[in-house]
Amino acid sequence: MATRTAYSTKAPSRAEVDALPGATVIEFGTDWCGYCQGAQASIAQAFNAHSGVRHLKIEDGPGRPLGRSFRIKLWPTLIFMRDGAEVARVVRPTSAQEIVDAFASL
Repeated sequence: MATRTAYSTKAPSRAEVDALPGATVIEFGTDWCGYCQGAQASIAQAFNAHSGVRHLKIEDGPGRPLGRSFRIKLWPTLIFMRDGAEVARVVRPTSAQEIVDAFASL
């Protein structure tokens, strides 16, 4: 089983995210969030078949500009992006299948 990666407290700017080439998934949440902890197994399972996709785990909260720019309301929220444009979003996934379905948008 893979070790759980902590959410990064250092977030790129929205301009940097919008300039990322190819496929990217941004996961917004916090390490202390029960929903985030509960979703980690499903997220890891879904990413097993997509190991080449850039995955950014960003800590979110009040006053965090990147999360606000995406209008994040609930954690975890996964934003699926292709060449800097959002193509899918999964909020509080309860199964790996929800995430796998969103990968199809990439």
